Amino acid sequence: MSLKSLRAKDLESLRDNGEGQRKSQDRIYDYDVYNDLGAPDLSISLAWPVLGGEQHPYPRRCCTGRPMSTKDPLKETRTILPFYIPCDEDFSEIKTVQFGARTLYSVLHAVIPILKSALSGRNKFPLFTHIDLLFNEGVNVPPVEGGIASALPRLVKGVETAKAVIKFETPETLDRDKFSWFRDEEFCRQMLAGLNPCSIQLVTEWPLMSKLDPEIYGPPELAITKEIVQQEIGGCMAFDEALAQKKLFMLDYHDLLLPYVNKVRQLEGTTLYGSRTLLFLTSSGTLLPVAIELTRPSSDGKPQWKQVYTPTWDATGAWLWKLAKAHVLSHDSAYHQLVSHWLRSHRVTEPYIIATNRNLSQMHPINRLLIPHFRYTMQINALARLALINAGGIIESTFAPENTALPADLISRDLVVEDPTAPHGVKLAIEDYPFANDGLLIFDAIRQWAASNVNYYYPQANLVESDEELQAWWNDICTVGHGDKKDEPWWSELKTQDDLIRIISTIMWVSSGHHSAVNFGQYDFAGYFPNRPIIARTKMPDEDPTDEDWQTFLKRPEDVLLSCFPSQI
Repeated sequence: MSLKSLRAKDLESLRDNGEGQRKSQDRIYDYDVYNDLGAPDLSISLAWPVLGGEQHPYPRRCCTGRPMSTKDPLKETRTILPFYIPCDEDFSEIKTVQFGARTLYSVLHAVIPILKSALSGRNKFPLFTHIDLLFNEGVNVPPVEGGIASALPRLVKGVETAKAVIKFETPETLDRDKFSWFRDEEFCRQMLAGLNPCSIQLVTEWPLMSKLDPEIYGPPELAITKEIVQQEIGGCMAFDEALAQKKLFMLDYHDLLLPYVNKVRQLEGTTLYGSRTLLFLTSSGTLLPVAIELTRPSSDGKPQWKQVYTPTWDATGAWLWKLAKAHVLSHDSAYHQLVSHWLRSHRVTEPYIIATNRNLSQMHPINRLLIPHFRYTMQINALARLALINAGGIIESTFAPENTALPADLISRDLVVEDPTAPHGVKLAIEDYPFANDGLLIFDAIRQWAASNVNYYYPQANLVESDEELQAWWNDICTVGHGDKKDEPWWSELKTQDDLIRIISTIMWVSSGHHSAVNFGQYDFAGYFPNRPIIARTKMPDEDPTDEDWQTFLKRPEDVLLSCFPSQI
């Protein structure tokens, strides 16, 4: 009994009373909304809405208790460094050296201004060879302080202080095949084995229709017609046969992005479309692109504009196709960074961390099982709020709780069918799908590990229901940490060993396998940005073109593509 009371006392101290500004030495775990991403005290242009609540549902973050803004009492003020996290969540000395957390912040605010100064007055890269110079010869910069280059060893190859040159590491994709980004096969392959392999989905019905309000966004009908698809795949099989045999797939950012198109287009130096990309699975098991549809909603008296692009051999059509692919890749990059990576990995995990420390005592078996998967997540999240996911931050400047476990994620995208005779109990619609092939192996291992622990500590189902700490933990996650979604029907009950195995397997998968898939290839795939542009800066040349613009495109289409890519700074 004395041990039980000590466990309860320790948990009470970790929850605290929810008041006052937290200090670096504190071990207090509490929830708050994302009201600290903007900086209204500095400029009204840096004011951001609160993420979390009825208007903008969002997972909760760790509460810092900082004073509220004098300009906007709903927003927290922003300190420079660090944002509060419980001291148990801070980097160890070794991790600090490896990750360079605080030096990373310095780089973001030191190297980038240096590059801005060096590249002042430049906009687009004038030639593709000038992009290569970043890796071959480097960038001439003003004199830099020592130590900056070592902060990002994966990015910065070196600083030649005598010549004041910063060189960047050559990304793996560029090092292996300089022109792979040009090929349609590689464009498709990276949807299965690239940086964002968890967005592609099976086409299950035809015609595809937008679910947005047609009074606002225009006619809902898909511009990619059955006839267009048949023309592109006619040498392989009939359209109806391809649909029935599950050979058509898509990358669909139409309804997701279309509501933001007009807002984004008000910003200087960027543009946006809603997009759909249709793909065909060949008899050899590889994907080929069929068509890309780009849509602009009606605005300012202009009707809805939409256009379909297909692979073609004529010069003009081929360059339009390359530009359409660049727009799709920028959409996929934005979704990858802000949803697949940030939201579905980092953000959804922070409430799990808070709930685990608030409700599961240090000796609780589920605490011991989960804590290693959470290590350093809150520190990385805090740094991201400070310099990346914030008003004026790196991602805003460059990037225009669901079924996250396997195989549930694959089932939700119709990429597998349940088959008790197949490995892992499912059959893949695309056999050569590395994210699924490897992910299912890893998820099965995680699930077996979770099951061995759960069945050891909870040999009977009633022990799961009667564990007060465990039930409080799950209730905290569902009703507070993800409180904006607390009434959703997809929340699992926690009554049996199978319920607990499924829940903790999902949590461990999200913070390990899923995060690895969308995190560790970032520089390899996106470091050479023609392979994966993070933003599209210009509209398609055939969207309401002037005679001058169209002639410029016809004479120098590569210049138009370079103008669409991210600029030099």
